[in-house]
Amino acid sequence: MKTRFNIVMPVCGVLAVLSYQGCSSPAGGSAVNPTVVNPTVVSPSVVNPSVVSPTVVSPAVVSPTVVNPTVVNPTVVNPTVVRPTALAASSMPPYFEPAASGVKAPGPDGFLQRWLLLEPIPQSIRSNAVFTESYIRNAIGTEYFPNQFTVVPRDGDKVKIGDEESVWHALDSNGFNVKLFRFAEAMNKPTYSILFWVVTIVDSPREIHDVRMAVGSNSASMWWLNGQEAVSLFGDRRMVMDDCVSKRLTIKKGRNIIRGAVINGPGLSDFCLRFIDEAGEPIKDITLNLDTI
Repeated sequence: MKTRFNIVMPVCGVLAVLSYQGCSSPAGGSAVNPTVVNPTVVSPSVVNPSVVSPTVVSPAVVSPTVVNPTVVNPTVVNPTVVRPTALAASSMPPYFEPAASGVKAPGPDGFLQRWLLLEPIPQSIRSNAVFTESYIRNAIGTEYFPNQFTVVPRDGDKVKIGDEESVWHALDSNGFNVKLFRFAEAMNKPTYSILFWVVTIVDSPREIHDVRMAVGSNSASMWWLNGQEAVSLFGDRRMVMDDCVSKRLTIKKGRNIIRGAVINGPGLSDFCLRFIDEAGEPIKDITLNLDTI
């Protein structure tokens, strides 16, 4: 039997109810008429005037010299096609920046904004109405690449999925939510009917007990902390902050691995994730550091 309880907490001035495990685009010449002069008759003799034929000067026809220009065939340089191993800054949408080296603190409200995102894996989804728990567990549980539940990738790492290569990208989200739709769009990848895998590393200076992982996603998703399933969101849903929360968890001192899978048919895929304490306050004394991978 599943246990269910609600946590009522104020979030951004609104009471939010946290429920646990319930979510388990031409010139022409002028004509001149000649003047006719009648000659004077002097005698019966008719004097025939001398007829002087005008000299017609044929203008010299000069054939223009045709210069054959030298035709220079342009040199065609075949560029070397290099598949990007990470999103170039010039192609980065305003929603992301390449992840910087070093550590990154959570956002003002505790949301984790540094992630490794794998290019989307195409699915066959006509409608999100199919997102039952069994459908989601089967779709996400399918092995698409080796060690998908344990691998901790680096920026630029590639995996072979069928006949295609997909690349991991280390990115910082400029908002509290990670816009997966915009990520796929920037990579010229499918934006609908897809599955995303995401990973991040949380460093904690201390062991923190009784925390909860709070997640919102569009659409369904599943999440793991250090290899253990923490919270799952089933059904067709919009991304809502703290939509579902986990049972009580422990963040270990040192490195903690968070892994997630977000699936969507039609719609704008995104997610947000943070940890909250027993009072519903965000955990902020942790850092994100992909250099530790």
